[in-house]
Amino acid sequence: MAHSLQRFARRTLLAAGFLTTSSMVFADGEVNLYSSRHYDTDERLYSEFEEQTGIKVNRIEGNADELITRMQSEGSNSPADILLTVDTTRLERAKTAGVLQSIDSPVLESRVPAYLQDDENQWFGFSQRARILFYDKNDVTEPPMTYQDLADPKYQGQICIRSSSNVYTQTLTAALISHLGEEAVSDWAKAVVANFARDPQGGDTDQLRGIVSGECDVAMSNTYYFGRAVRKPVKGLSDDLDMIGWVFPNQNSIGAHMNLSGGGVAKNAPNKDNAIKLLEYLASDSAQQYFSAGNDEYPAVPGVGLSPSVASLGFFKPDDLAAAAIADNVRKAQEILNESGWK
Repeated sequence: MAHSLQRFARRTLLAAGFLTTSSMVFADGEVNLYSSRHYDTDERLYSEFEEQTGIKVNRIEGNADELITRMQSEGSNSPADILLTVDTTRLERAKTAGVLQSIDSPVLESRVPAYLQDDENQWFGFSQRARILFYDKNDVTEPPMTYQDLADPKYQGQICIRSSSNVYTQTLTAALISHLGEEAVSDWAKAVVANFARDPQGGDTDQLRGIVSGECDVAMSNTYYFGRAVRKPVKGLSDDLDMIGWVFPNQNSIGAHMNLSGGGVAKNAPNKDNAIKLLEYLASDSAQQYFSAGNDEYPAVPGVGLSPSVASLGFFKPDDLAAAAIADNVRKAQEILNESGWK
């Protein structure tokens, strides 16, 4: 019976692309990771885990929504042990889709702050990015100090920002709904649209490049895009960083919005114990430090040191709104963004 189960699992892994015909050994010491984090630097995280535990990490990368759909289609035959993805909306989407399971891990519950984990222990946050405001120091003498300030008519024709379909835009708007209410955020979104320098386009790095090119005076971006340009050359950005200033918004009120990267154990994980070990490793000091050093992110675990590129942005007050509360407002946020004309 055990050999039959192993043969079945091996066929499933082969179909999913985890194994090739030249490596047809089904071992207990492995964990199968579905990840939408597309960062080469994460390789070090997994290789260090393998060295420490002897557990091999088999990884498939893809778009978060595609991976969630894949896990649903695979059902009880899914080889996935862990789903690792970016942003609260996708973590909550995975939970709603029924592809994650609750786990018991005193390590994760104690190390990851309560507001950065699911209240049913289906997912946990491991790294963060602050969503802040950048501006042209040559042209802007009074930069916006809050997210609400982006609606001020004095910034008409100056703002570059991501599209309404982008999860970063959606989660920020969802957080503001929690703090300010639907009516206030609806008015805010319409006023921000009136201040666009251009229709939303491109990624966060493109918003920052818009400042360099003179197309934008104010832009919104996650901190790690700027931190990356500090740490290594980024075309069209690194050579002109001196002209860009930044503001951590709402420091006298709600704090700067934080986007979360995290993961959870798959509902049908064939290697559940190994999956929990990998998640616990991601909350360790060494892994948390590498999230900062390798990808210019903020650790989720308090007290872990920052890399120079991240620390150079300075200290700030983060918004500690529960990630689950943000997820609850994403649908309404999308409605408000659509109604405002935010493309």
